[in-house]
Formats: sequence, structure tokens, C-alpha cells
Amino acid sequence: MLNEVERWLSTRSWSLTDRPLHKIMAAKRSSGSSVSVVLPALNEEETVGEIVAVIRHDLMHQVPLVDEIVVIDSGSTDRTSEVAAAAGARVVHRDEILPRLAAVPGKGEVLWRSLLVTSGDIVCFIDADLKEFSSDFVSGIVGPLLTDPGVDLVKAMYDRPLGGAAGQGGRVTELMARPLLNMHWPQLAGFVQPLGGEYAARRSLLEQLPFPVGYGVELGMLVDALHLVGLDALAQVDVGVRKHRHQDGQALGRMAAAIYRTAQLRLARGHLIRPALTQFERGEDGFEPRTYSVDTEERPPMAEIAEYATRKAA
Repeated sequence: MLNEVERWLSTRSWSLTDRPLHKIMAAKRSSGSSVSVVLPALNEEETVGEIVAVIRHDLMHQVPLVDEIVVIDSGSTDRTSEVAAAAGARVVHRDEILPRLAAVPGKGEVLWRSLLVTSGDIVCFIDADLKEFSSDFVSGIVGPLLTDPGVDLVKAMYDRPLGGAAGQGGRVTELMARPLLNMHWPQLAGFVQPLGGEYAARRSLLEQLPFPVGYGVELGMLVDALHLVGLDALAQVDVGVRKHRHQDGQALGRMAAAIYRTAQLRLARGHLIRPALTQFERGEDGFEPRTYSVDTEERPPMAEIAEYATRKAA
């Protein structure tokens, strides 16, 4: 590991106990900063309501840390929108945001569009499939941004159990993202959960970043932020244990392909020879190929969007 990374781990890698909630609140009052929490959601009726309810109870009613909770529904066919609204979130459908630009499927697309319908100086992203959710996920990663003006982006780190086994989750992280980062961006080798969906950042940073529309958004954001603001502006906080719905092997393969493609573009901005991934499923006549396109589109920095500039000026 680079000496720079070892130093970073000792100065930019924290635990929840390093910033008690009363200190975070004091920093929020002093700075006057506002906080938005965004949950990208697709068919998450079983979990989204509890997450919203916990955040509202702990971080809006008990202490006013969070100023708004917005659930961006990216085309759910279940009761995600109804459940989220009943729990107290403002629900916005992905297709209602920036309608002049046709939406494409993908998590990154939803996160990018969320900047147009939120107002917080700090934006906190939380995945909507978390189980046994704790508001520590929010306060833990927002805290450094309120208390340390030199920090621009904070990732959550945690254990990810799989099937009862501790630390076995995050298979795409270990098999794809971590090797890529260690080989090509070794300054980022200290991140425990580089692909984790729980992170917070200053709007002033997010609006300058391009957003890969799909699963490559977390890796792309981390790499681009490193180049834009430097390693010392990035940090991570240990928030305990993350429990969520795990995807099957083929879905993970598609995720890995999108992440590799995101890395490839950042390495060379070169030509994609074949932006597709073929997988196999056993059918009546043996193994049958299934070919999926790999996300090849990115959204530009939000600061370049005319509607966003108009909204900021209003």
C-alpha cells in the first residue's frame, strides 16, 4: 500500500463515535448548511418505508439534521411510491425530472437527475433495499462534511454478511472494483466499500461530476472526485453492518461489466470494441446465450445543464 494511502487511512478514515450527534448539529447550525437525503428506488416496497420512517423520526423530528428526504422512483411496478410517500418522503418519478431528455434505465441516471429536485448543500445517497436500517448511516457520513470544510465526499464502510457469513458480501467489489482500483488508481485502495451505495457529498462537487448512468456510477464518481479535489478531500466512516437484498450471479456479472467499462473509459477514453456481455442459462436444449448491452452512456456534469443553472439562479 502506498505511504500516502496509509497516511490517509489514519487521517480520513473514521468511526461513528468520532463525531457525536450533538457536535454534528452544532456544526450544522454554525455553517448554515442544509442536508438532502436521496433514495433511488425500483420495486423496494418492502424496505423503503422503514428507511424513510427511521430517518424522519431520528434526524428530522428528534434532531433537525436532515432538511428533506426525496425518493426517486425509477419505474417501480409495485407500491414503492405509495409506501415511501406514506412514510413521509417526497416522491418524484425519474421521468418527471428534466423531461426534455429521455431517461435511460440505471441507478446513475436517477442519482444525476436527483440534483435537479433537491436543494441541500450536502446530498446524501442511501440505497432503498437496506434492512434493519439505522439512521447512523446518514449521520455518520454527513458528519464529516459538516464538521470539516476540507472534506468533499464521504463513503460509508461496513461489514456485508452473505448467507449468515460475515464479510462475504460485496462480491463485485472484491472480484472487480478492488483489483481495478489497486492497479490503476492505487490512491483509492484504502476505501473499504468503494461501490457502496451510501455516501454523501457537497453539491458543489456533485454538480461538477459526470454520472455514468448505470452501475458504474460509484466507481466513476470516486475516480473523478479523486482527480478533481484530491485524496484528502475524500473520506470514509465505519457505520457498522449493512444488510440488504443480494443479487444473483448473472446480475452481478452485468454489474461487473458496467464497472469495467466505466474504468476503461477513465483509463483511456478509448473506443469500446464490444460494449456487450454474453451470459448463459440452461434451457430445454442445453445452455442458451443471453446477451446484454453494457451501459455506454454518461450524463454530463449537472453544472452544464441549462435548467440546473436557471434553478440555481432563481
